Formats: sequence, C-alpha cells, structure tokens
Amino acid sequence: MRLRALLETDALGLRLLGGEDELDRTVRGVMTTDLRDPSRYLSGGELVLTGLAWHRDAADSEPFVRILAGAGVAGLAAGEAELGDIPADLVEACLHHRLPLFAVHETVAFATITEYVVRQVSGERAGDLAAVVDRHRRLMTSGPAGGGPEVVLDLLTSDLDLRAWVLSPTGRQIAGAGAPLPGPLGATLAGQHLAATRTGRRAPHRAAVAGTTYSLFPIRNTGRGAVPAARDVRESVLSDWLLAVEADASDWPAARLDLLQGVTQLIAVERDRRDAARTVRRRLAQEVLELVQAGAAPAEIAARLRVAAPVLLPGLGVAPQWQVVVARVDWSASGQAAAADEIASGPVAQALLEEILVDPAVSGPDSADRIAVAHTGEEAIALVPLPAIVTALPESGSEEGDAGRADGEDADALAGEPGLHADALLASVREPLSAGLADDGRLTLGVSAAVHSAEGLRGALEEARHARRVAAARPGRVCAAGHHELASHVLLLPFVPDDVRRAFTARLLDPLRDYDRRHRAELIETLEAFLDCDGSWTRCAARLHLHVNTLRYRVGRIEQLTGRDLSRLEDKLDFFLALRMS
Repeated sequence: MRLRALLETDALGLRLLGGEDELDRTVRGVMTTDLRDPSRYLSGGELVLTGLAWHRDAADSEPFVRILAGAGVAGLAAGEAELGDIPADLVEACLHHRLPLFAVHETVAFATITEYVVRQVSGERAGDLAAVVDRHRRLMTSGPAGGGPEVVLDLLTSDLDLRAWVLSPTGRQIAGAGAPLPGPLGATLAGQHLAATRTGRRAPHRAAVAGTTYSLFPIRNTGRGAVPAARDVRESVLSDWLLAVEADASDWPAARLDLLQGVTQLIAVERDRRDAARTVRRRLAQEVLELVQAGAAPAEIAARLRVAAPVLLPGLGVAPQWQVVVARVDWSASGQAAAADEIASGPVAQALLEEILVDPAVSGPDSADRIAVAHTGEEAIALVPLPAIVTALPESGSEEGDAGRADGEDADALAGEPGLHADALLASVREPLSAGLADDGRLTLGVSAAVHSAEGLRGALEEARHARRVAAARPGRVCAAGHHELASHVLLLPFVPDDVRRAFTARLLDPLRDYDRRHRAELIETLEAFLDCDGSWTRCAARLHLHVNTLRYRVGRIEQLTGRDLSRLEDKLDFFLALRMS
C-alpha cells in the first residue's frame, strides 16, 4: 500500500507535517518504537510509530531521523499524546532527510493504525500471490512443469509469511520451504490428517503439536482432466498428499482459504504429472508378474528383467538380486457409501506399497522412481532391485522396532543381510497408517528373501504371500512378516482354527489372568519373561528386577493354577504357543 492511502483514511486521524512529495512510497509493514536507535529491528519499508519517549531535547531528533532514513523506512508517525504538538526540531530533521512525517491525534491508538496497515498489506500480498499462483497453474497445465511444489511453497513463505510442507500419507516430506520438517512430526501430522479425514471432518484440519498449531489441507486435483473423485474416502485416503501449514486457519477469511485451496490444486497438478511416470514402472512389474504366475520359462522371465533393470537401475544394467513384497489392505463392513467388498483394494495397496518402500529419510517426490509395483486382485506386489533400497533396522530396543518383531528373529543376523526387512519397512509409518485405517481397515505385508536369478522369482512370490498370511494372523491394524519367520513354529499358527485357538489359550491362560486381576500378581508377565529367558532363573529374575526366591514363588503359583510343570519342554511349548496366539 502507499503512504497516501493512510492520509486519505479519516479513521486513522493522521495529519501530514512534511514530505508531501514522498507519499507514493510503498508501506510493507508497521513498527512501534520509543528506542533511540531502533535500527536492529528495521528491514525497510516500515511505517514507524513513536510516542516520542526518546525525545529529551532538540539534539535528539537529528540522529533518530538519520537512523530511520538510513534503514529505508517508508515514513514516521509521531503521537501527540506525550508532548502535545510535534517538536519543530523533529519536523526539520524529517524535511532534511526527505522522510514523510505524520502527526497522530491523541485520540487515535497506535494499535488502530497497526491493524489497518497489516490488514491492507496482507490483502495486497494475498492478491499478488493469487495472481502468481493462477499464472503458474496455467503454465503447468498447458506446458512443461513450472518448477514443482517448492516454487509455490517459496511464494507462501516470501509473500504471506507462511511455512508449509507437502507430505505423503505416511508423513514423508515431498517438498517444503525452509527447514525440513522432522520425520516424527511429519508422521504425527499425517496421522492426525488421516484420522480427521476418516471421520468426515471438513478440511482444513487443525492440529496442535508441541505448542505449535498447524492447518492441514488435502491435495486433490478437482479441475479439468482430474481423476473422478472416489465414491468412498477409503479408496483415496491412504494415497493422497497433504499440505501442512504452520498457522491456525480456523479464523482466516474466505479469500485466504481460497488461495490455499488454489495452492493445493497447483500441487495436485504436479503430482498427477509425476504419477504418470509411474505407469512405465507399473507396466514392467505387471509383465514380469504375469510371466512368473503363468509359469513361463526362466529365460523368458530373465529377458523381461533385463528390460526392466535399466529403467529401475539406471547405469547398473542388471540387478544382482531381487526381492518380492506383497501387501494387502482389507476393509470390514461399515456404514460408509461403498460396502467393504466393493472397494477396489488392489490399487489402494499398490499406491500405499509404493510409498512404504521409499526410504523415509529421503525427501522429494522422485525418490520412488526405482520401485515397480503391480496389483492383481486384492494384492499389491512389488519387484524390488536390492541396490535401489536398503532399509536399515530400527535401533535395538526402540518402540517401533520391537512392536511387531517375531520371537526368534535375530536382529544382529538380519542387520548383516542386504535388502528389506518386514518390521523395518513399517517402523516409521505404523502410526499414520493406523490412523488412516481407523477401526475398519487392516494392512498386512510379507517380504521374501533375496533371489539371484529369474528362476527364484516364483518361489519368492509364494514366500512373500505366505509371510503376508502369517502377518494377517497377528493382532493390530498394521502387521508385517518376513521370510525368516517361515522357518519357525510361527508358520503353523495362522492355520489353527479360531475356535481351537480361543479354547486352547483360555484353558491355559485364563486362570493366570483371573489371578492377576484379583491379586495384581503379574503372573502373565512373569511367564513371558521366564520363557524368553529359556527358563534361566537368574536371567529372568534380573530382567524382572526380582529376587530369585520371589521368581520361584511366582512360577510355583503358575504351575499350581494351571496344573502344568514349567520344567517340562512340552508344557513350556504349550505356554509359548498360548501366549503367541492370545
């Protein structure tokens, strides 16, 4: 806005004392001060408001005005409440430095002027940004990409002072302006966005994390050429990007909300453009999968892999090893628009698996360009060349790493093997995906061992499918299993009928649970620890921070209540299986 507009606004009560020739200066902000030297707080273009508390005698005006002029401020407005008439020495200093000077009537509060300037400047910036966004959208929809999401996010920061990030449904940062968003914070915001979307709340969604408020906008292309909207939110909730803005949009005017909606549309167009590049990789995976499932000759499969390798591994030629990952999303019946069996789960699992297989430490939308995922029926199947992604296990003892790890899986042994590991894939995405699956969805995932040739792909596919069925037998919304678990007793558990499982576990564990409820004796916890320690009294006592005699008493009580003997291998195995199936 121009200084002249302030003078023309009667409600501000400003009176011009000098600088009429400079009234076309642009005002970019407002700052109130009574410091003798406010230069450290000035960046140029401000209207400076002062109550003249710094003015002691005539000698004070010249240095004060010289500092303002040197900082490039737009003008000075001095209040009459403190000294009455504005000192003549201040008027003279402003004339000398060609700095416009206004007198503020004592009945007008500085807050009134500040609010007016901020409102006008913000409105003009929003209008300018809206024009830029509209121009950028036209460029992107009619020709080459206009610079990607980062360009428009930079505009939000520079023109509206808004920090914003584009996040995937797992919370991975796709783009951002300024400092990257910490991974755990991104996962938390994505989880809150997914949970709000599943409940049908109208966006933007408000999220407060660690004392900071964020507004979360869904990114969907609803313009010309857009994919038709999903009939059921469950078909898209696990694949849509979101825009996280560090601000509370609940009291924004409609014009600013419309502007942010325009920004999301712009990013959606870019996403559609980049998604189109996945078509080639998906087609390659589909062709290889069809050959494998049809029992084609290894030579034919190997030829197809040689075609796929340069696309997935530029510069390498042939992948020395491959892994297969199978994922499935299942929905239970609900009162939503489409029945659970009418939702196309294959494409949902495909988009989700493409995101899960991206290293969470890698930002940007192009980090999945070496992942080929097909879908068949209700499953998504990924063909992963090992040089593309090597996902490390979470640190030992971490909550995420321990949440779904199968008993008997040696973390040190796994860490020494290249490739993907089931629990590591889900460690950083379990929280947001669980929110998106809500109470009626489940994600199960199986990972094969690495194979070195086309001959091994059929076995790897069956191995990954079998591991996924093992994961499906576990409790929880997001579960995974790897090939290591198929060589243990765990393999048998998914195929025990539910009624047999319930009867078996109730017969062994219910007496202990009842006793724990009545006496708070922690017999179940003691039993788990005793078995984990292979029946070692000293190690188990140390793990539970108990005296050995106390541990012996508890084990004796377990044997008394169940009629079993924990020194016998058969009884130990029964207890172990009961705990695993409970």
